[in-house]
Amino acid sequence: MKELTPKKIVKELDKYVIGQNKAKKSVAIALRNRYRRNLLDEEFQEEVKPKNILMIGPTGVGKTEIAKRLAKLVKAPFLKIEATKFTEVGYVGRDVESMIRDLVETSIRMLKTEKIEEVYHKGQKLAVDKIVNILLPLTSKKNSTANPLEFLFGTNPNHENSNDDEVDKEDIIQKRKELRNKLLNNKLEEEMIEIEVEDNKNSSISMLGVGMEDLNINFNELFGGMIPKSTKKRRVTIKEAKNILASEEAQKLIDMDEVTSRGIKRCEDNGIIFIDEIDKIAGRGYGSSPDVSREGVQRDILPIIEGSTVITKYGPVKTDHILFIAAGAFHVAKVTDLIPEIQGRFPIRVELENLTQENFKEILIKPKNALTKQYQLLLGTEGVDISFTDNGIDEIARFAFIINEQSENIGARRLHTVLEELLEEISFEATDMEEKNIVIDRNYTKQKLNYKIKEKDMSKYIL
Repeated sequence: MKELTPKKIVKELDKYVIGQNKAKKSVAIALRNRYRRNLLDEEFQEEVKPKNILMIGPTGVGKTEIAKRLAKLVKAPFLKIEATKFTEVGYVGRDVESMIRDLVETSIRMLKTEKIEEVYHKGQKLAVDKIVNILLPLTSKKNSTANPLEFLFGTNPNHENSNDDEVDKEDIIQKRKELRNKLLNNKLEEEMIEIEVEDNKNSSISMLGVGMEDLNINFNELFGGMIPKSTKKRRVTIKEAKNILASEEAQKLIDMDEVTSRGIKRCEDNGIIFIDEIDKIAGRGYGSSPDVSREGVQRDILPIIEGSTVITKYGPVKTDHILFIAAGAFHVAKVTDLIPEIQGRFPIRVELENLTQENFKEILIKPKNALTKQYQLLLGTEGVDISFTDNGIDEIARFAFIINEQSENIGARRLHTVLEELLEEISFEATDMEEKNIVIDRNYTKQKLNYKIKEKDMSKYIL
């Protein structure tokens, strides 16, 4: 985190989000302030609250993408939620505190994955040992089922002259070493083996009731693992068995109590919640019922944003230092239609700009995950090589911009629909095409997309 200065954060965001420099600067500063806070004395750390951000701008200009990429950059627990979820008629059993419970789940799951990755190599060794014990146990038993791989090692516990007490253990130990080497060198990957795996059927019940929908009781956790886990037999290849058993063994090696406590801490200190469509819960005069409902949702959200303690199945979680990023188009409602307390909890206001034709050109080619690169890779799997000329990119951007102007402006998402339309025939015919090298230039783009604009022009004169 030390090396992630605000400038470097913006530079990283530039790889995925075009334009919106003001919004990028704001989130970069908010993120850096978290690092600065951690360097303060513990006593003063509690006093420094995060400066929540309100993004104002139409759909498809990069609000969600900025927040998501920011969280991914620092591996922070991230949750995106629509504010309208809490106003749905008949939506029973959900409350605003559920966003914190979901964030904690995400945080613990992230940490668990990291811990499993750290010990996975140990899990792989234990998995190999387990497979050796299945295929060639140290103690042979009479009347046991013949092992499918015994012919490789020249042992047969059911041979009429065999005697359990006279088995040469040194011979078995030697054969087990040979088997382990074969497994480690991936020489038996396609052979079949029967293994016992944990049956992951959910052994929990939900406590129903307002605000308690996420408090599931897991009986095995309740009794400290005293209830034996049920298992089932599966017949798989040795390659699959290695992966299954390695994952199981790695999970046994991690301390879930530590993962839970650290997961809660990470959630409290680094969590980011993105509240989308906050303008939809802004009241426009408090006389009508729907507006009262919207105001009620705002008042429910307020304590969580201000800082409160939410009870989860993992324990209490404080929300004082979770960063909240809210976003909305604010076409109809205004920011001032939000209740004053909510406005006060989002001190940083950022207006995102509408995307220009030039922005569309950059979005098509500059980001690491640019749409043109995605289509080239996808069609490349079929042996089709598509290339985009500069004037072809210009034309695609122009079409997307004009269609946005003529119809609903959906921002950069328009590029998805335009490119899908442009490449539909190629995608459909890819497997049977004789000509595998295709150039997407201005003429090709006009030929495929011109009718989209003409239709819109005609629609002006149709009643």
